[in-house]
Amino acid sequence: MKKPINEMIVKLKADSVNERFARAMVASFCVQAEPSLDEITDIKTAVSEAVTNSVVHAYPKGNGWIEIEAKLFEEKIEITISDTGVGIKDISKAIEPFYTTKPLEERSGMGFTVMESFMDEMDVSENVGGGLRVKLVKNFEKKSKLAVGE
Repeated sequence: MKKPINEMIVKLKADSVNERFARAMVASFCVQAEPSLDEITDIKTAVSEAVTNSVVHAYPKGNGWIEIEAKLFEEKIEITISDTGVGIKDISKAIEPFYTTKPLEERSGMGFTVMESFMDEMDVSENVGGGLRVKLVKNFEKKSKLAVGE
């Protein structure tokens, strides 16, 4: 198994104000692998959804933390977003499109569907010690530098 070219772990307060920071931070971190603009946009969208899910669902009483771990390889990035909140009783049901536990708050139930559509792999599981863990993988399409005139 290849070793990552870089790794990071960041712990953020589960607050909606940190969603923008989280997506910008992960996008900036992966730039060193020279992904395309479309790949960066996909990563930002998926990270935004995962962090928002933790903020909205994991801590109904507030006061929680979200941990973001990223492992960067030349050909991909692996991002794990985890919390120690209330978790999900039925993960297989929760990842179905349009399923929401908060219909009165006008939630669409599309968060996991969005993450899955923008990333190459998604795995949702219970976090050890409670809460949820979402692992996202985006493969980078490598382009020959000669093909783009560099």
